[in-house]
Amino acid sequence: MVRTPLTPEERERGERLGALLRTARGGRSMVEVAASAGLSAETLRKIETGRAPTPAFFTVAALAGALELSLDEVMRSCALVPV
Repeated sequence: MVRTPLTPEERERGERLGALLRTARGGRSMVEVAASAGLSAETLRKIETGRAPTPAFFTVAALAGALELSLDEVMRSCALVPV
């Protein structure tokens, strides 16, 4: 199955998600947050750097829970905005 290329807006939204997660993580290590969310540190690294700009809903929900972010907060910060 071939994946449709991401639009510039989707890539930019992924970058905003990564920035939000990095900010929320603060001084906590990537390994600590990833383990708390039930993910690998590499998955979190890819999301934070924008290399995985469209993570699955349950991945975002797990990270939001681990970082004490509401899903409303995540949605507001990462809403699709035309570039």
